[in-house]
Amino acid sequence: MSLQDQTRSTALAEMRAFVRAYRSAFLGIGAMSAVINVLTLTGTIYMLEVYDRVLPSRSVPTLVGISAIAAALFLMQGVLEFLRSRVLSRIGAALDESFGTRVYESIIRMPLLARTGGDGMQPLRDLDTVRSFMASAGPTALFDLPWMPLYLAIAFLFHPYIGLAAVVGSLILVALTIAAETRTREPSRAASQALAQRNAFTESTRRNAEAIRAMGMGRRLATRWSDTHLKHLDESQRSSDIGGGLGTMSRTLRLMLQSMILGLGAYLAIHQEVSSGSIIACSVLMSRAMQPVELAIANWRPFIGARQSWTRLMALLSQMPAEPEPMALPAPMGQITAETLVIAPPGERRIVVQDVSFSLARGQGLGIIGPSASGKSSLVRGLTGVWPLVRGTIRLDGASLDQWSSEELGRHVGYLPQDIELFDGTIAENISRFEPDARPQDIIAAATHAGVHDLVLRLPQGYETRVGEGGLALSAGQRQRIGLARALYGDPFLVVLDEPNSNLDSAGEEALTEAIVGVRNRGGIVVVVAHRPSALAGVDLILVMNEGRMQGFGPKDEVFEKFVRRAVAPTRLKAVGAEGGA
Repeated sequence: MSLQDQTRSTALAEMRAFVRAYRSAFLGIGAMSAVINVLTLTGTIYMLEVYDRVLPSRSVPTLVGISAIAAALFLMQGVLEFLRSRVLSRIGAALDESFGTRVYESIIRMPLLARTGGDGMQPLRDLDTVRSFMASAGPTALFDLPWMPLYLAIAFLFHPYIGLAAVVGSLILVALTIAAETRTREPSRAASQALAQRNAFTESTRRNAEAIRAMGMGRRLATRWSDTHLKHLDESQRSSDIGGGLGTMSRTLRLMLQSMILGLGAYLAIHQEVSSGSIIACSVLMSRAMQPVELAIANWRPFIGARQSWTRLMALLSQMPAEPEPMALPAPMGQITAETLVIAPPGERRIVVQDVSFSLARGQGLGIIGPSASGKSSLVRGLTGVWPLVRGTIRLDGASLDQWSSEELGRHVGYLPQDIELFDGTIAENISRFEPDARPQDIIAAATHAGVHDLVLRLPQGYETRVGEGGLALSAGQRQRIGLARALYGDPFLVVLDEPNSNLDSAGEEALTEAIVGVRNRGGIVVVVAHRPSALAGVDLILVMNEGRMQGFGPKDEVFEKFVRRAVAPTRLKAVGAEGGA
């Protein structure tokens, strides 16, 4: 069995497990639906008794008796319908509770495994759509539809002609239901895609509001947004027109059929083939028999939306199976080894790092240098397990990274990416990586090692200062230094810093160097990606990258002498000559 088949079967197994867990609830809904549909005959039977028994006999006690029985049956029907809707709503909430965390984790993991586009929040919206549909009137119509033959059979008991008319009307309504399915499928899918594109574009422009404002791109982007929005509106309108038109046709047909049954009953009553009470009873019966079909057509768009959402959710869970929990390993303390690494961006075949091998022992610091797009950041993403490897192995004390769960590996890794992203919460929560019950002394220790403790104390609420969404309440330099403290939290064995001094002043760079030296002194390993030499003051080894390949590796002074100074000297001479000419 292929890996894709295995992951798909895993997702199906999760769904089957959920259904098994709530099998009794579904059986209960089916039983309640059976009783409800039998109790629905109360109005028909009551009307038949009034016309055929009470009026001819003029018996008030009989009228009171059957009225009391009918009232009790109607009350029981109402209670059962209320309970059925509550159970369906609870099943929808349980579905959300069971799969919500899995969907969220899949959203986080998906960009690291495949190139994603469109609305990144679509899976959560899909889950909301499925849950909302479960709480609506749509599922009740699906549970009531199988009982239509019961009403048709009762219509035949009144008279074959009445039953035949009911069957013809039912077939027409079923045909309208099928037409609603086939005609709205494509517009609904197109509308869903356009909505995802519009939401993704909206989120992108929201994140870049400052650049849009500064460069006057607002109106142009608004025009582009409007085009996507209008496409969504057009497809939604098309689907709504089709569904609304078919719904109107079904309601009109039901009213027409109800009147035709009434007229047919009157004709048969004139010829004394049915009783007078059967005229009204058959009309009410047919109205109830057609109601599930009409309700199904009215809820067809939500049903199509829920089905599309469920299909996308199953595809997502198939692609992103739950991560296994391997056996816990001892904390790494010795070395990290990279063996013939080949790395490509998630979802792409383009190789950005090729055949890189090196080994670092405890207490060592490695600086990675090279021109732009040489593979430096890609290499450290592979080292931290952020990007999967095309080929090769990364080992911590001999154990490959896939022998650790992501949660457990994260305890031994500190990572400061180029783009610092803090989360809405307090500074203490961000430094502690939102660890529950984090010890204050560990948070302060990480901030002190990063040289940011005094800076935090000067903020209005200290460590309880909320950073806002994306850390916008802080400056770029403050975000970078708090990100460094987060990377150092818990004294991780491996600390990887990607352009850690891009937003730092001289004091910040001194604190960065002290932090790097501190990690090495306690027996950790530091890897630093840098363009500015000041970030490399605390490392002892240099790795040179160029066009995705390792060009040199060794002690810092030797590598600088061999690669950097020879490359820089001609440029400096040329610059000096230009200055002299000026």
